[in-house]
This record gives sequence, structure tokens and C-alpha cells, in this order.
Amino acid sequence: MGARLATFRGVVHCRRGQTVPGLTLSGSTAEAPEEPTVLAFSASAPGDLPATLQDAVVEHLGGAQYRIGVEQREWLIKAQAVHLHREIAAQFYRAIPPRPAPRAKRVFWRVVLALAASRAGIALLRALRR
Repeated sequence: MGARLATFRGVVHCRRGQTVPGLTLSGSTAEAPEEPTVLAFSASAPGDLPATLQDAVVEHLGGAQYRIGVEQREWLIKAQAVHLHREIAAQFYRAIPPRPAPRAKRVFWRVVLALAASRAGIALLRALRR
């Protein structure tokens, strides 16, 4: 048994590279269920690998050997590189809230929008624009 890279839960989408050899698995993992996860192999996909898998487990067997396993089936892949990406933008923005807009910019836009709400204001904005 090798080192486990990812334990996918639910449906796993398998995409083959169109112009270069490559295989990409994407879905939700048991390690981080709230973060969409993508695992990209720099290798050709096995010919009998379906477009979707259910509850797949990916293990590194050593060297350039990897195993993708589901209930009663497994596929061996020889890949020189593997990239694991987890989407953490939601967690990042929860931890670091955006800074408030500067006061001058808020006042400027409040005035412009108030002027744009009336015909006279629109005429004034057009005159200022020229």
C-alpha cells in the first residue's frame, strides 16, 4: 500500500488532455470536503478509465507509479509529475476581509449616483463630461 494522495468522496470527474498527455481528476475529498480539489497527472490516461468515478482513492506507490482505485477496480499510472490543487479562496477571504473603500471614493460615487437619479443631474453630468 502506498502513500495516499487523495480520498475523493462522491463523483470524481476524469478529463483527458486534448493536445498533450495528461489526466485530471476533480471532485470533493474526504480531507477537505468544502474545498474543490483537482489532481493533475502528467501522463496519459488509461484507455479503459471512465469519464466519472465514484469514491476514488489515489495512492503514490513510489517513483513515478500511482494507483487510482475504486471499489472493485484499479488503474496504474506512470506519471513524472502530479499536482494537487485545493480551492481555498473562500477560506482566504473569510480570514482576510476586504478593506473598505476610501471615504473620498465613497462620497464621489454617492454624489454621482444621486445626480444620475434625476434628469437635471444627468444633464449636469453630461455637461461636466464635455
